[in-house]
Amino acid sequence: MKRIVIFASGSGTNAENLIKFFHNRENASVIQVLTNNPHAKVLDRAKKLKVSALSFNKIALSETDDVLNILKAAKPDLIILAGFLWKFPENILNVFPNKVINVHPALLPNYGGKGMYGMNVHQAIVNNKEKETGITIHYVNEHYDEGAIIFQVKCDVSAEDTAEDVAAKIHTLEMEHFPKVVDALLNTDS
Repeated sequence: MKRIVIFASGSGTNAENLIKFFHNRENASVIQVLTNNPHAKVLDRAKKLKVSALSFNKIALSETDDVLNILKAAKPDLIILAGFLWKFPENILNVFPNKVINVHPALLPNYGGKGMYGMNVHQAIVNNKEKETGITIHYVNEHYDEGAIIFQVKCDVSAEDTAEDVAAKIHTLEMEHFPKVVDALLNTDS
């Protein structure tokens, strides 16, 4: 049984979707959710779904080995960043090489980097009158949104779309594709 740990910072809809997708599966399960936000809705979602959930601060993640030690104890086969907004520390990436992935709400390498998340991305797409956008699932490295791309899928953006419309399209793509890509990744990594 493959073990998945999810990092999230906010609402946790992607985390919930992943937990439900892998619930009662024989090949993998989400064993823990970690968040940098003690008020994040993802904590409530994890609790309702009976998945261990913890919050931590920046010191625990970046200045000590506290979060690293939690991960070592959990022994994850895959660490998923699902709406996690902080830069992921190199000490964790070094211990779990090619085991950390992220979903980004745009077609990387466009609209990536520091500050490019959530509505910031969607507003930039609208402001630049892009004709399409999508999601990118990629490995995480020491730079924001620069790891090797695993999967991309596109959707159209119309001239009338608002940033909220784009966000809804991206959310639909994430809900449909993210669990399937994670599942395929875990099955090829046997």
